[in-house]
Amino acid sequence: MDIMIRPGPLRGSIPAVPSKSHTHRLLIAAALTDGDAQVLTGPVSDDIRATERCLDHLYDPDPVLDCGESGSTLRFLLPVAMAVSGQASFHCSGRLPERPVSPLKEEMEAHGCSLTETSWGWRVTGPLRNGDFRLPGDVSSQYISGLLLALPLISGDSSIEVTSPLQSASYVDLTLDVLKKSGISVTRQGNTFRIEGGQNYLAPASVRPEGDWSNSSFWFAADLMDPQSDIVCTGLDENSIQGDKKIKELLHSLPGIIDVSDTPDLVPPLAAAAAVTPGITVLANAARLRLKESDRLTTTARMLSSLGADIEELSDGLRISGRSTLRGGKVSGSGDHRIIMAAAVTASACDSPVTICGAEAVTKSYPSFFHDFSKLGGEAIEI
Repeated sequence: MDIMIRPGPLRGSIPAVPSKSHTHRLLIAAALTDGDAQVLTGPVSDDIRATERCLDHLYDPDPVLDCGESGSTLRFLLPVAMAVSGQASFHCSGRLPERPVSPLKEEMEAHGCSLTETSWGWRVTGPLRNGDFRLPGDVSSQYISGLLLALPLISGDSSIEVTSPLQSASYVDLTLDVLKKSGISVTRQGNTFRIEGGQNYLAPASVRPEGDWSNSSFWFAADLMDPQSDIVCTGLDENSIQGDKKIKELLHSLPGIIDVSDTPDLVPPLAAAAAVTPGITVLANAARLRLKESDRLTTTARMLSSLGADIEELSDGLRISGRSTLRGGKVSGSGDHRIIMAAAVTASACDSPVTICGAEAVTKSYPSFFHDFSKLGGEAIEI
């Protein structure tokens, strides 16, 4: 699906969609609870549908878990499935087979599991044993979250030592919060998490995910990029643990050097806003974005450059020299939902229309994005 967007301001109020990060964790906690526990998800993205699909089969004797393109689903459920069933097949689509599972793989193998890569994903057997786990903090916080979700189920105590500074720490904090509210005790001492084995999940009978700061960040960026825009985002918790609630603060830090190590998902909207903010903005410590649905440093730079931005790709970030306006043009969505949303909101700062090729990939996290875009007065035409 290709979408053409005509430049113009966006105005109105838009409710935040449910947080994808929060929903993944709530769904897993609910599935691990004895008895009924309901997560009121609302509109469901492709990634959340993948986690729901996998959890429906988690307790099969030899489950086949279709993760789609969801890295969160795969990395969370690799250890969880080995704690629950002891064997599973993980089917992966799109770019997910290229995304790393090391060093989680090696740590699981050191604790009783065997992970074999296949043409369709991973064949994994276990069960996962308790013990001491060591993981770096600068590859993926999802490895740590997956183990935190799984280890309370195993007989015997465990620990997770984070051997380098923990990036995206707020995502681990979100996991710890869900665990606490599900009756699971985890003790943190410096860089080490200690988990008592043999615990029981007691998730709330009914819970609703928080509003998503990550996806709402594109509306905040759009509001800044066009002085005539006036967008209000509702349903967001200002006291949320979600790290991406920093979007308003970071947008007001343009231009300058911004460390995005804890908020990598904000790079596309921040880069889009920086492209039309006078001065030089550097988005630093973002090397892990090369391992997302696309190499997100390359695809962000390519998308904005195609629209006339002055942007330079660095080894671990982006350097943007702001201009008053951009020219518009045709861009590739690169199979990446965040690139598509960034391109769409950038159109308001362009002199001519923006055409996004492959815009259907937005359903990975925000299926109603273009509906909401139109609700705000934006003109998005399928061509």
